[in-house]
Amino acid sequence: MKNEELELELLLLAIYRLSGYDFRNYMRSSILRRTTARMNAEKLSSITGLTEKLIHDERVLDDILKDFSINVTEMYRDPPFFKALREEVVPLLRELPEIRIWHAGCSTGEEAYSMAILIEEEGLADRTKIYATDMNETVLAKAESGTMPLHKMQAYTKNYIMAGGNRSFSEYYDADSEFARLKPSLKKNIVFAQHNLVTDGSFNEFHLIICRNVLIYFNLELQKQVFQLFNESLSQGGFLGLGTKEAARVELGFLEAFNSREKLYRKK
Repeated sequence: MKNEELELELLLLAIYRLSGYDFRNYMRSSILRRTTARMNAEKLSSITGLTEKLIHDERVLDDILKDFSINVTEMYRDPPFFKALREEVVPLLRELPEIRIWHAGCSTGEEAYSMAILIEEEGLADRTKIYATDMNETVLAKAESGTMPLHKMQAYTKNYIMAGGNRSFSEYYDADSEFARLKPSLKKNIVFAQHNLVTDGSFNEFHLIICRNVLIYFNLELQKQVFQLFNESLSQGGFLGLGTKEAARVELGFLEAFNSREKLYRKK
């Protein structure tokens, strides 16, 4: 086991030195599971063999970076969370002359587009800017396209209704036999950009930060680092929304619970 831990440390160091992406403080269980899957795909018997191969083969490095990037999302994921945003947070944001929202770790953009629809329905699109960031350029390109598999739209429609949507969800996309393409008007308020929560700093002051189901892959040290980034990035009285299996490090002193059930917090 000790040898395996050392091999994994050397793998993560090699990835960092070659790519600048730092996975050394990610949860070991998650990283080991993805590493084993990549070893099997490359028909390798050891982590050291994988390290050697990615050093000499850029394709393998690219593949393992994709493996380590978590891209599980959907529109209006966890509808009660978005309903709480609409009913409890948006009325307070409405008082602001301009609204800045950051979706950190946005993956393929479904939740950022969900927010864009919510903001439009609440009549705040003209003074809201949504920044959607992810470390993975490939998923960002997919997010910017605003294209989704048509077979998912039935489930997304159900989520939208449960989240308090008040129009026909089909108004927001055009469809062919395979894909749904979101209306271009939804993109006008969204800025997609690469940002790495592990290595990059604050880039603006936000009234709402949404970072859901990302921190569960970080160890406690890295979580503390990211919460400090959120502290630096949140305006006074700003809101932070986390995933269902996550909790804010309230012991850090800058957050208080706003809606504990839906993992919404507010900066003191």
